[in-house]
Amino acid sequence: MPDAFSTISPFQLDPVPSKHMRLIDLTVHIPSSRAKTVALEPEQPARWRTPEFRIYSLIVIVAVATMAWIPMQLSIPTHPNYPRFQHKLSPGWMLGRPVDNSDAQYRGFRDNFIPLLLGASAFVLAKLVRRRIHGQNPQEKGRDDTYLLGFNFYAALVMIVALHGTSALKILPILVVNYFIAKGFGASKSGPILSWMWNVGVLFLNDWCSGYKFGKVVGSLAFLDAYEGIYPRWHVSFNITMLRLLSFSMDYYWACRTTASPWESMAELNDRERQTKTHPVSMYSFTNYISYALYPPLYLAGPIVSFNDYLWQHRKPLAITSKTVRGYAMRVAFSFLTMEFVLHYMYVVAIKDTKAWVGDTAAQIGMIGFWNLILVWLKLMNIWRFFRLWAMIDGIDAPENMIRCMANNYSPLGFWRSWHRSYNLWLLRYIYIPLGGQHNVILNTIFVFTFVALWHDLTFKLLAWGWLASLFVIPEVTARYLIPEKRYGGERWYRHAGALGAVFNILMLMTANLVGFVVGIDGMRFFLERLFGTSEGWGFLGITAVCLFSAAHLMFEYREDEKRHGIIRRC
Repeated sequence: MPDAFSTISPFQLDPVPSKHMRLIDLTVHIPSSRAKTVALEPEQPARWRTPEFRIYSLIVIVAVATMAWIPMQLSIPTHPNYPRFQHKLSPGWMLGRPVDNSDAQYRGFRDNFIPLLLGASAFVLAKLVRRRIHGQNPQEKGRDDTYLLGFNFYAALVMIVALHGTSALKILPILVVNYFIAKGFGASKSGPILSWMWNVGVLFLNDWCSGYKFGKVVGSLAFLDAYEGIYPRWHVSFNITMLRLLSFSMDYYWACRTTASPWESMAELNDRERQTKTHPVSMYSFTNYISYALYPPLYLAGPIVSFNDYLWQHRKPLAITSKTVRGYAMRVAFSFLTMEFVLHYMYVVAIKDTKAWVGDTAAQIGMIGFWNLILVWLKLMNIWRFFRLWAMIDGIDAPENMIRCMANNYSPLGFWRSWHRSYNLWLLRYIYIPLGGQHNVILNTIFVFTFVALWHDLTFKLLAWGWLASLFVIPEVTARYLIPEKRYGGERWYRHAGALGAVFNILMLMTANLVGFVVGIDGMRFFLERLFGTSEGWGFLGITAVCLFSAAHLMFEYREDEKRHGIIRRC
């Protein structure tokens, strides 16, 4: 029974396959590379048709309809606060409605979608020509695509010049220094230490110096600042590049300390094997390094692929069929249209940015915050899926970053496993496990979330988010220790106790993310005053708890239903 007390650590590795386990597909799009193995558990009888779950379903249906209705009513022109945020809206295309295009991150992606699509198409077509010149069938089994690493190298150089103009002269030296640190120290522990110091230092300097204007460094070079490229703010996206630089350094360090396995006789490697099995040290070359660090489909936003994985997918390419690509493209299109609908009918980002919530009830303010969180999830999913689709068309299988809907989570540990999954896997491999993993869960979790917060943005509200996220993990870890499922899972009260724990978890998750990514500390203080300072606020909190309690039971049963259909997700 999946419940609020039984979720495993978000940083735990998948178990090693054995002959007593069966294959379970985690994500339906690429079964061969996404298959995981898990021990079978006794099936629980379905509860969907019981009177108890019919009541839960009715409560959740009414709650979801109300949650959609509230922000739509706040977004109509006749609402008293509409003039306060109207200037943030832009002309839309859906049934004559304006669109809330005020989120800067998604606006940059949405407004440049056509240029991105053209750039991706040009890359794919050029790669196709290169394959034809080589005379190799992309669907051929047992092929070797390492000859394409040189193409990626030159395509990457062209891309950063087009994107960042003369700032390419800043990016390349950073990459070169990191490469020589890693190669210069080889198997010495000094290599990873110096590489971490270099990359973290560059991350901080990028923020403080806003990308190092040539004119501020050397006055006579000020003319170079005029050629900024299509996307001048290279330093904003460098945090993704930094993860790849550290991946190369750490993977090379481990390769120098182990013997590479003979790969010619290997069967297709799974996700974990592609990360952990090293290559001959000669494969950690400068060309391969640059082609990986600046790989065009994943350069701007990810998802994040480790260096070892990137090379394995060229040495032993995966079988990604055209049917798989078409199916995933349809999912991408559907999520885009969903985002467009929400932006045309719920102006919650504009309301949040202008603080146009004067006179609103606690329920209305709560829904403004909740839908802002939904839009954060949707926008990131759209961005990541677009670039993942591009990589998939090119033959590279990057991890799916969002493997559950944001609202289908009841556990802080499970939530972080299914949110930005490729980053979670990176943290697991390069920080959490080297620090000792589950031998010191609480301390390592606090360290990881502190790094994550500073990696996102060097601001106090993100640091507060990181500490809150770490703090809110402690109750679940404690509950799992004191009330283990193996001992109490058969008790009638256990499922309901888990649902109560889930209510607490969900409220804490929303609090942490509202502080970090939506309203900040001041906005959260205002909302809490309305929530706990009025009888109407207490009533809203009580109704919310009932709805979340019902939703938690449905989420528990949904996970049991996944098991019945042979799908096991560890989140």
